[in-house]
Amino acid sequence: MTKFSTDQTTGWVMVFPTLAVVGIFSLYPAVDSFLLSLHQIYLGLPSLGEPFIGLDNYVQLFQDPVAHQAFLVTLGFVVLSTTFELVLGLGIALVIHEHFSGRGWVRAAVLIPWAIPTVVASQMWRFLLNDQYGLANLLLFGERVESYVPWLADPWMAFGAIVLADVWKTSSFAGLLILAGLQIIPDDVYDAARIDGATAWQRFWHITLPLLKPALLTALLFRTIDAFRVFDLVFVMTQGGPGDATQVIQFYGYKTLFTEGRVGYGTTISVTVFVAILILSLFYVRTVGSKLLEQERA
Repeated sequence: MTKFSTDQTTGWVMVFPTLAVVGIFSLYPAVDSFLLSLHQIYLGLPSLGEPFIGLDNYVQLFQDPVAHQAFLVTLGFVVLSTTFELVLGLGIALVIHEHFSGRGWVRAAVLIPWAIPTVVASQMWRFLLNDQYGLANLLLFGERVESYVPWLADPWMAFGAIVLADVWKTSSFAGLLILAGLQIIPDDVYDAARIDGATAWQRFWHITLPLLKPALLTALLFRTIDAFRVFDLVFVMTQGGPGDATQVIQFYGYKTLFTEGRVGYGTTISVTVFVAILILSLFYVRTVGSKLLEQERA
């Protein structure tokens, strides 16, 4: 046996426990969910059995106008929340990267929203934006109950509310990832730029941003995936309402599966979301990997 084959065998033996855990807890549920999606199953009607219908559930999903609306709501949520979180996260990272008195306390305070469980944060925002007794209307209108803003009763305001709640909670996480990228940029690069007469804006635009691309892409990857599978925020704050204004695709799958009892169709929605996130993740990982290689070669 050659040294190469021995090393290869040793490598497989070392990674096998991890592969086994991933296979049991990730791959098997995904495969089982796909098999369920090929059947027509109703929780409340076990007498109908579990007839095999092939890809009919997927055909129905792509023809479902409610699913189309939920996907558009999800896409809008992903684009808006990730954009604001990356911009605010970059600002947070730039601030806490500087040396000033009390920086440790500021870093700890910035991470508090991210450390709060999503259900707790969602309930907090639901109370703050309540149209009758919420703090937002109290600050704007005082005790004049006749004058208030229906934050969670208006479709556009409700959608903006869930975006605001998500941005408030997770911008600090994006900032933490970007801060890690800032800390690996050599100070010598900035010193050389100062000697050449570069302004603060020029240093940021021509040095900081280009060298932060891998960190920004990593933050974008994590936040996009997390935003795409948002559920608990919508479940607590709006229940998908008013109407379907905040019904994201994950919440629609939950309602289909547990409220309506359509196991096959609800599982189809979950599998479709899983495949979409997988494709998106592979694209981002490949992009991040290429950027890291470019940075190493440079």
